[in-house]
Amino acid sequence: MSNRTPLTGCLPGFGRHRGYPPRYGWLRKVYDALLQDPTALRRPDATVVLGVGKSMVPSMAFWSQAFGLAARNGQDLLLTDRAHWLLDEETGADPYLELDASLWLLHWWLVSSEPCHVPTWRYLFGHSPFSRSSRAELQGRLAAAADAASHRTPAASVLASDIACLVSMYAPGDPTAANIEDELSNPFRTLHLLDTEPPADRTADRSHLVVLRRMAGRHCPAPVQAYASLDFAARTASPAAGSVSLTRLASDPMGPAGFSSLAPPTSGASCAKSPTGVRI
Repeated sequence: MSNRTPLTGCLPGFGRHRGYPPRYGWLRKVYDALLQDPTALRRPDATVVLGVGKSMVPSMAFWSQAFGLAARNGQDLLLTDRAHWLLDEETGADPYLELDASLWLLHWWLVSSEPCHVPTWRYLFGHSPFSRSSRAELQGRLAAAADAASHRTPAASVLASDIACLVSMYAPGDPTAANIEDELSNPFRTLHLLDTEPPADRTADRSHLVVLRRMAGRHCPAPVQAYASLDFAARTASPAAGSVSLTRLASDPMGPAGFSSLAPPTSGASCAKSPTGVRI
């Protein structure tokens, strides 16, 4: 593990979301469209099928892949087993993503998957050494992380777009804003993983600083905590180990606590524990 950099396992691309965070209903619309036709998102009538603007179609395709709900097969997008498990109309665990637990699960899938489609997300939730950073500081650290991973250094404007999208996805909006639609369109804000603070000399600007709320994972449902812990262990522990330590779950940047502000499983989590860790 010593040769891993913060962006190891990430695709060498930033800003592929086109500036749009995943909105309410998007994953459901993509699932329904691809269920009927794997070419649906590249057809001329994709905007009609999905009910969105033209610039949003590639963003929806991106997020469906970033969450692991669809995978490329040539130019087509094919639904994954994960997508059917979650979104199937009859047997899906939460077809319309009405439960906060589903958003926690999607968040874990987003930041822990390999390949990871969102390097900025992975860096901030898993590897940022500070809970509070200015956007400029975060841009500098992301550029350095990309260089360390031998990725092409992204342009400052691309990194700025990535950070803006991430903040819009997770941080609460301005309660005085007139755009109520924007406030209702970002479901992941209910996880309270990020906040913003104004710079000292500009009290009206809440977008300058990005603040990680590292204790937010305490509100994650125990079954999702257990799943994330076992998923992490299954991918990283030795086949003969049989357990993973709670210390590693709580401190490994690739683990559920460091990676996505999820707390490691406690006595309330639905998984077996040995005296020193979680049995796998």
